[in-house]
Amino acid sequence: MPAARPARISNQRDGADEDAVAAGTTVDHLTETYRAHYRSLLGLAALLLDDTASCEDVVQEAFIRVHSARKRVRDPEKTLAYLRQTVVNLSRSALRRRILGLKLLSKPMPDMASAEEGAYDQLERDSLIKAMKGLQRRQREVLVLRYFADMTEAQVAETLGISLGSVKAYGSRGIAALRVAMEAPA
Repeated sequence: MPAARPARISNQRDGADEDAVAAGTTVDHLTETYRAHYRSLLGLAALLLDDTASCEDVVQEAFIRVHSARKRVRDPEKTLAYLRQTVVNLSRSALRRRILGLKLLSKPMPDMASAEEGAYDQLERDSLIKAMKGLQRRQREVLVLRYFADMTEAQVAETLGISLGSVKAYGSRGIAALRVAMEAPA
C-alpha cells in the first residue's frame, strides 16, 4: 500500500502542473515580455499608423487587452505574438476610425508641412511613405512587418493570421508595386 501513496501524490502534482499551464501566462511573464519588446512594438505601431502620436496609446492598449485575456495565452512563448497581433489589430482599428473621421469632415485638413522639410532624406522618406500608402492593406502590413519590424516570413504569417505562401505573395507584389511607385516621376 505505501507504493500507492507516492503515485497519488505524483498525480496530484501533475494535476497542479496542468492547472498552472491551463491558467495561462503569468502577469510577471507578460510584463517582462512587454518591457523587453516595448520599443519594437512601438516601432511596429509607428510603421502601421500614419500618426505617430497615437502609437504609444495603441501599444499600451495592446498590453491591457492581452493582460485581460492572459489566461488564453497558454503557451508563454506566444505572449509576444499575441502582443504583436493585438498591436496590428488596434492599428487597423485606429486607421478605420481616422478614415471615417476624414469622411465626416466638411473640408479637407490643410497640409502643414514645415519649411525645414526640404532635405533629401525627408523627401525620400515622404515618397516611400506615399508609395506605402498606395499599396493594398495586406501588402503594406506584410512589408512593414517583414522589413521594418525585422520579422521572419513565418512570424509575419503568424502575426497576420495568414499562410506563409500568402506572406510571400503579398511581399513580392508589394515590392513590385513600390518599385513602380518610387520610379514614377513625382
